[in-house]
Amino acid sequence: MYKMFACAIALLMDLNSPLLAQITVDPALPEYVQSTAGVSGTIKSIGSDTMNNLMALWAEGFKKHYPNVRIEVEGKGSATAPPALIQGTAQFGPMSRPMKDKEIDEFKKKFGYPPTAIPTSIDMLAVYVHKDNPIKSLSFEQIDAIFSKTRKKGNKTDIVTWGDLGLSGEWADKPISIYGRNAASGTYGYFKEHVLANGDFKDSVKEQPGSSAVVQAVASDKYAIGYSGIGYKTADVHALPLAAKASGSAVEALPANALEGTYPLARILYVYINKNPNADLDVLRIEFVKFILSKQGQEVVIKDGYIPLPNELAKTGREAAGLK
Repeated sequence: MYKMFACAIALLMDLNSPLLAQITVDPALPEYVQSTAGVSGTIKSIGSDTMNNLMALWAEGFKKHYPNVRIEVEGKGSATAPPALIQGTAQFGPMSRPMKDKEIDEFKKKFGYPPTAIPTSIDMLAVYVHKDNPIKSLSFEQIDAIFSKTRKKGNKTDIVTWGDLGLSGEWADKPISIYGRNAASGTYGYFKEHVLANGDFKDSVKEQPGSSAVVQAVASDKYAIGYSGIGYKTADVHALPLAAKASGSAVEALPANALEGTYPLARILYVYINKNPNADLDVLRIEFVKFILSKQGQEVVIKDGYIPLPNELAKTGREAAGLK
């Protein structure tokens, strides 16, 4: 994953890249052209809640070309994608994190080859507070001390009130209300690994069923903090600038900072498929992957608040799916 993401950042930092000036679709991406072959049937997607809206929007755009295709999208967490692909109950498994070695091994045990990862878009995992919260920024050490009982990032003391972070007045003695995701979520796993150094969450974290629910909870709780994908940001919350180290500068959750590689919680969102390396995909899956990685599919990415892929990274996805 890290090699692929570093590749994406390098491509996007090319001074000739149109994506540096503003968040637009790479003009080198192919246009989606409707297939002349008969395309029908049912697509089932099971996996990431973070990508639930993306999958639904891609389905909506795809059905404009093929109205007879039925698409079902279920987003209960990235952890639900691997078993759905293994059991054959889904053709697409969206994940906001890469598959774990154990998940890949279970897939290989069933089929004799690994699952295929298709990069689809770039996300920024954001740490949200209520819009009226005056906090300016947070470091990973501080966030770890808020969310984790093990504090593996090294903060000397636990952080339980907003006063512990330097806020005064009415905020000084107010307990921090903590919101997060459940263990089935790829966002949960990503946050745990990258921000908590795989430490243990506090028992006081209020687990929410989805990305949107986290943001809604923070929006309705003045003294709350929570983490969720940037695509779920609303006017009622503030995405805090983050510093990976206490001694470093805090960076805002802006697309340009993700593209430059300075925002510390930027990540690739994937769709996994079951592709036998010795056989072509069926036409339905071929066309859906083509649509996702086309100009039209990447315009959907922007519409949903995420960052589109540069063509070179989209090309690796097309090649992984066996597309020309």
